[in-house]
Amino acid sequence: MSYDMEIARSVEMKPIWEIAEKAGIKREELDLYGDFKAKVNLSIFQRLSGEPDGKLVLVSAITPTPAGEGKTTTSIGLSLGLNRIGVRSVVALREPSLGPLFGMKGGATGGGRAQVLPPEDINLHFTGDLHAVTAAHDLIAAVVDNHLYRRKKPCLDPRRIEWSRVIDMNDRSLRHIVIGLGGRTQGVPRESFFHITASSEIMAILCLAQSYEELKRRIGNILIGYTYEGEPVFARDLKVEGAAAALLKDALKPNLVQTTENTPALIHGGPFANIAQGANSILATKLAMKLSEVAVTEAGFGFDLGAEKFFDIVSRTAGFYPNLVVLVATVRALKMHGGKKLSQLQEPDPEAVEKGLPNLEKHLENIRKFGVRAVVAINRFHGDTEEEIKIIREFAESMGAVPALMDAYSRGGEGAVELAEAVMGRLDENPPRKFLYPLDMPVEKKIETVAREIYGAQAIDFTKKAKSDLKKIKKMGFEHFPVCIAKTQKSLSDNPALLGRPKDFLVTVREIRISSGAGFLVPITGDILLMPGLPANPNAENVDIDEEGNITGLL
Repeated sequence: MSYDMEIARSVEMKPIWEIAEKAGIKREELDLYGDFKAKVNLSIFQRLSGEPDGKLVLVSAITPTPAGEGKTTTSIGLSLGLNRIGVRSVVALREPSLGPLFGMKGGATGGGRAQVLPPEDINLHFTGDLHAVTAAHDLIAAVVDNHLYRRKKPCLDPRRIEWSRVIDMNDRSLRHIVIGLGGRTQGVPRESFFHITASSEIMAILCLAQSYEELKRRIGNILIGYTYEGEPVFARDLKVEGAAAALLKDALKPNLVQTTENTPALIHGGPFANIAQGANSILATKLAMKLSEVAVTEAGFGFDLGAEKFFDIVSRTAGFYPNLVVLVATVRALKMHGGKKLSQLQEPDPEAVEKGLPNLEKHLENIRKFGVRAVVAINRFHGDTEEEIKIIREFAESMGAVPALMDAYSRGGEGAVELAEAVMGRLDENPPRKFLYPLDMPVEKKIETVAREIYGAQAIDFTKKAKSDLKKIKKMGFEHFPVCIAKTQKSLSDNPALLGRPKDFLVTVREIRISSGAGFLVPITGDILLMPGLPANPNAENVDIDEEGNITGLL
């Protein structure tokens, strides 16, 4: 049994209604999923509407190693640390996807003594939200193909259908498929594709919508494809938005669980940050703010991806704005950016840490662009030396940030007290609410602004397809949408091989997809894929179940 699972199973979990009562949620506002999981009814927002909002802390990170730098562990740990020092705090996180779970990264419920529980349930099917998103997305796909088969109006051009199918699994063989090959009775033959559920526009909508009415309206606004005359066809034209929204009735409600220290945690929604907005639902974050003095939430991957999208997309839509950013940095990631191979990251090397500091520098500079203060959480791993940690501390201070050592993995909330105190000493009462670009800026300028300001690109190249997409976007009146750039998480650039702080690089935009239901545009850069594949030795080979039903290998 792994250390993470050993810790998780050693915790005496409390009934979820006790956790709810502790957080200020009434028992009648819960839909129970057994003793340790519950959904929170949306009626709670009406009851709490007059209550003040707590402060919001956004946890982000430097450019990560393939295994991640422990943002989720840091987010949970920070919430534990805040509660330890007497500050009421609820953490709001995304739901894990089965793709990464069975692929390279494994579980996504934190680690060691800073976890959300029960990890087996949360990492696998949880309360069924991801399956509901998959079903709603694929219902629309089925209606599209039935519409083609029945030759219903508006007459969709099968060569110009934008809507895919999705599955919550890494399956490269589904990236490009041909369907409808069974003759006259089996549908219209055409090329199609699958994406992973986390990249579904339905997932993005679920995390942005704040009511059933908004959910249904956004689904109705989804661009499905075009007619033979080039006219756009939306989901509302197929009369499918109500049915798709009905499948998401329970999925729209935030999920309540507990941490390893029996504090409340909300886990809801799961868009990836490299191909979507990378944040949990607006509803869960708003609820955490109502229930907390200081709410903690996390943006996926590095600041260049999830956090930029949190500010420019999520905050614009929700109306809230972070009072502080906690930037997670690790010795091992800085050594990677300093030129060390992945197999050598456990070896002490202060010089490599020094060489990797420009990556940390760039992310701190990016935080400033949004007018928010920063705390650098040095997430300690076994083998980190005091000399290596001191280098990060001194550099963070030189950049005007407050450094704090974080060891919640080994020590739980006690190991995050230094971070919690640093956060409380740095919280901004009234951050300026700065966005990177105005919404009335031309789309190509928005993309260029993000690429130059946040990634550090020298120039942007639009392929012929991307230029055609820009004309289409302007013609359809979608130029006012923010941009949600799909880019590799492995580099500040769109080239995963360029580590550290690359300079003088070109970002290539190969196409721009319209997510009119979510209300943003998705420029696809470099070789980023919307359907990941499994690695040579996937984590699926490690997961098992015994005769008593105990699951192993997830963490």
